[in-house]
Amino acid sequence: MPEEHSQTIMAVDELQAIIQRCQILEEADFKGEDFNLFQVAGQKCLEDGYAAQLLEVIQNEKNKVIIKNMGWNLISPLVRCIFMYKQEDDKREHCLRILDQLAQLCNPKELFLGLLEQIEQTSGEQVCQTVMLLLQPLQTVLLKLQNKKAYSVGLSLAMIMNQLTPLPVPYTKQQIQEDKLGLCRCCNAVVDFAKPFVNEVVKNMEKSSEYNDMELKEELIKFCMQSLKYPLLTAQLEQLEGIEDHPFRRFATEIIDILWNTGELIPLVFVHHKGKSPHWENQEFADIERKNSADSLACLSYLMFVQHFGVESFPVVFSPSYLLLCNMTHIEVLLKRTEESVLSKGLDLFESCLLRMEDNSLLHHYLEFRDFINVPQDLVKIMTLCPMEHMRKKSLNILQLFIDKFDTEGKYTLFRCLLKTSNHAGVEGYIIKNIKDQIHLALTEYDNIWFTGHHLISLLDLVLSLPEGAETDLLQNSDRIMASLNLLRYLVIKDCESDSQTGVWTTLGKIEQNFLKPLRVGLNMSRAHYEAEIKNKKENRKEAQSSNTVCSVTVSGEKMPAMTTGMQLQVLHSALFTFDLIESVLARVEELIEVKTKAVMDENS
Repeated sequence: MPEEHSQTIMAVDELQAIIQRCQILEEADFKGEDFNLFQVAGQKCLEDGYAAQLLEVIQNEKNKVIIKNMGWNLISPLVRCIFMYKQEDDKREHCLRILDQLAQLCNPKELFLGLLEQIEQTSGEQVCQTVMLLLQPLQTVLLKLQNKKAYSVGLSLAMIMNQLTPLPVPYTKQQIQEDKLGLCRCCNAVVDFAKPFVNEVVKNMEKSSEYNDMELKEELIKFCMQSLKYPLLTAQLEQLEGIEDHPFRRFATEIIDILWNTGELIPLVFVHHKGKSPHWENQEFADIERKNSADSLACLSYLMFVQHFGVESFPVVFSPSYLLLCNMTHIEVLLKRTEESVLSKGLDLFESCLLRMEDNSLLHHYLEFRDFINVPQDLVKIMTLCPMEHMRKKSLNILQLFIDKFDTEGKYTLFRCLLKTSNHAGVEGYIIKNIKDQIHLALTEYDNIWFTGHHLISLLDLVLSLPEGAETDLLQNSDRIMASLNLLRYLVIKDCESDSQTGVWTTLGKIEQNFLKPLRVGLNMSRAHYEAEIKNKKENRKEAQSSNTVCSVTVSGEKMPAMTTGMQLQVLHSALFTFDLIESVLARVEELIEVKTKAVMDENS
């Protein structure tokens, strides 16, 4: 008899010997040694490829009590063998049937712990495979549990989601179609796994309007909240051409359905600042819980208001401004993130809420809410710091949309706030252009007290000034300075000195003192400095062996990358060109003031 065959016979014989010894024992008389011998012999049968013989032993009615108590020990070697065999291998099929039998026959509590331990121990590329393999037996076992069922369901879902969370979420169309690690399939398998427990909750709720068994329901809500944070917060949820059944859209639909069926969807959408959060002794845990909840609720709002999941069950009684108010907290959460997949959701949610509103309909009182000040400041950060150009452009468009929705007092207050907080000349220049547009409307179309008279004078004090007087870096602030000069030129042309609706003529002395004179001095100083710098560079270039000598130059207080003397001269000439532009507009403003002032003096003489 070949040695290999005799070893296999030995493994099967050993198993049969243990089985026969245990068959005559009462259940209570099983010893630790029996469990160990059974596990070793069963594992040996599996590893040697004799799963068929093991399956016969398990299916034998006489061994029912033994399998009930000891079968769960085979889970770990069984999973290893299933992954070892190819899909079409008969031995793999026998292993799968053993797994199914164990789910039917084993002590539910012991098998539950065995399955959970197996999921906990898996990692890397095998996570999704292991989870999908064990979901069905795990569901079978959980449905049998009598005690601590809700706790066990919650533990299972939390364990599964914790194992999936480190995996990267497929984002591009190709990644979703490939589903390399199986995450797309796994997420939808997990939600199918949860369905019997959702049905149980719904059934109990239908039986009694005072449904008291909240534990299972709460565990399912926790699962939904975790799913909203991962994978849905970072997932690509737009309809993609060529993908009919988008896996993450399907998953999102299922999560929304669970929330709706358990009666929690609308309360969660409007949880706002009244959200219940568990009490934690440890402040760090409390902060983590709050952040996780904030991310999940923000994603939920995105799903409902941008992607319109569950919108058919949404009450249409809320005003657009109230919906914006409810969503500003969520928008702020999303805009604080730097990942494109999350940031884009924040911009889309903000845009969606604003597009529901009429221009000039948002009352200035809303700016008393902290989020209404924080969110435009977050937009400014994206506009100025985000490395993705399309995001910067979209942020700018949404900021303009936000401005357009406010009433005149709201616009006025928002302009003041952004001028004080943006710390970016380009943004300040953009706001000043908006102020000019509002003044034009006030002078030509309808009266309003916020962009004429003493309110405007107060705003002009902010606009028509230099941050550090004559010492201001004119290059760094050129966008703001040009916008301010263009606004002043418009005011001098448009507003009659006799009317002085804008207050520009009554405060001309102050404007000259705080803005025009320091600007003239600053221009002269800057021009002299840069002309001297150009002269030095030209002289140095003659002395140098080659015009390609590399050295550094400082512009606007920042050291520029190493460049040739020729490149540095280009930068310096560009600065002089900027000064020429500023000076040409400044000269035109001074000329207009002089002409208008002289005309009034001539009339009065």
